[in-house]
Amino acid sequence: MRNIEKANELKSLGVKLFKGDVTDKESMREAMTGVDGVFHVAGWYKVGTKDKTPGEKVNIQGTRNVLELMQELKIPRGVYTSTLAVNSDTKGKLVDESYHFTGKHISEYDRTKAAAHDMAKQFIANGLPLIIAMPGLIYGPGDTSSLRTSIIDFLKGRLPMLPSQTKFCWAHVEDTVRGHILAMEKGKIGESYMIAGEPLPIVDAFKLASQVTGKRAPMTVPHQVMKALSVLVKPFDTLLPETYTSEGLRVVAGVTYIGDNSKAKSELGFDPHPLHDGPQETLKHEMNLLGM
Repeated sequence: MRNIEKANELKSLGVKLFKGDVTDKESMREAMTGVDGVFHVAGWYKVGTKDKTPGEKVNIQGTRNVLELMQELKIPRGVYTSTLAVNSDTKGKLVDESYHFTGKHISEYDRTKAAAHDMAKQFIANGLPLIIAMPGLIYGPGDTSSLRTSIIDFLKGRLPMLPSQTKFCWAHVEDTVRGHILAMEKGKIGESYMIAGEPLPIVDAFKLASQVTGKRAPMTVPHQVMKALSVLVKPFDTLLPETYTSEGLRVVAGVTYIGDNSKAKSELGFDPHPLHDGPQETLKHEMNLLGM
């Protein structure tokens, strides 16, 4: 990891830490030497950000560095963290691992992760003992993504509206971690597994958050409104917060990032908690941090 100080909790559990960066291949060699398996979880996840260059460096080149080192060091087994976002907007269809998106991706994150996913499959074809894990939307305490930004905005009454039709597969971070471990322990080499939670429209997720917190739920607006706004704000992207840039609005304008986790359930024993169990803890965590 680039900053070992950020991993003090792991250190306290007895985990041996190494300083490294996926964009610097040699910096990872010592940590990967002599191990039984490798989890390649690192990635660049930004939507609406002004500087998109790290997407190529981290998600594509960084993945190539890790997988090349796995080959060189003859690592016996590995799990690569992909994402349901490699399929971009599934337009309401619940797809499985056999689905392959061929259109234009709606964000740089989607594009670079899709390129890395295809690269991982090529390494597998060349003999690398790799399993691919595909999470959906991850929530839970300690989140630093744009979802947390939306949760904070909601708690502060600054999230006025949400689009209809937009749907994600929601899984608690602990379920996602468990899915990775199951993929390492039970996954078949060369296979992909959607370790995602249940599909739920974003408006319903925040209605659930409203029930938990007593805060007013955002108004539901036709997703076409968000799509139109994403075009109108484009000239002002450099001035806007990431969530409200053209890309930030486009990725929530009626899109569905959804996948079927049946294979992970049947082959790995993946069993994520129902969505109504996890948000209370997450919301209470954020409210405590905000002094609410």
